[in-house]
Amino acid sequence: MGKFVIQKDTEKISSINRTIRMKPEHFEKIMEISEKNDISFNKVVNQCIEYALENLEE
Repeated sequence: MGKFVIQKDTEKISSINRTIRMKPEHFEKIMEISEKNDISFNKVVNQCIEYALENLEE
């Protein structure tokens, strides 16, 4: 499995609105990553999801 690296692309993605719940510590960590890398919270979450799905062992 390759290392997870935040991408700073500006490409817009089509999306579906959905409410999710997460642990406060996960929210804070994602916000920290978002601010540190100057990208949106949403883009960090989507990159995390993409990475997890691509590296999921079924």
